[in-house]
Amino acid sequence: MSIILGPNQRPEPDVSLIRAEAAHGDETFYQAADVVLVIEVVSPESRVRDRERKPQLYAQAGIAHFWRVEQQEDRPVIYVYELDPATRAYALSGIHHDRLKLTVPFDVDIDLSEIDQL
Repeated sequence: MSIILGPNQRPEPDVSLIRAEAAHGDETFYQAADVVLVIEVVSPESRVRDRERKPQLYAQAGIAHFWRVEQQEDRPVIYVYELDPATRAYALSGIHHDRLKLTVPFDVDIDLSEIDQL
């Protein structure tokens, strides 16, 4: 699913979490205001877009949470960001190597050491 961020800006994140009331079953896109979290999985072909450009666009559109998944030594590392509403830029709130345990934007507890490869 793509996310409409503005004129001529409709990226397709690897994973997105939207507000329940925005889901109707026949969408091909969501408005940025309906998106709570976007996740990008970085690959060699998308490294610059996923690390630099997409986070800027998501933050400017007001999406509150952004996670970036990278691979280090064949294991996932999750970079977790939260939007600073004053600057409309993301602030790093954590780097998770072995376990992803959060309460914001929802409760999650994932043992990353059990995941072999991305």
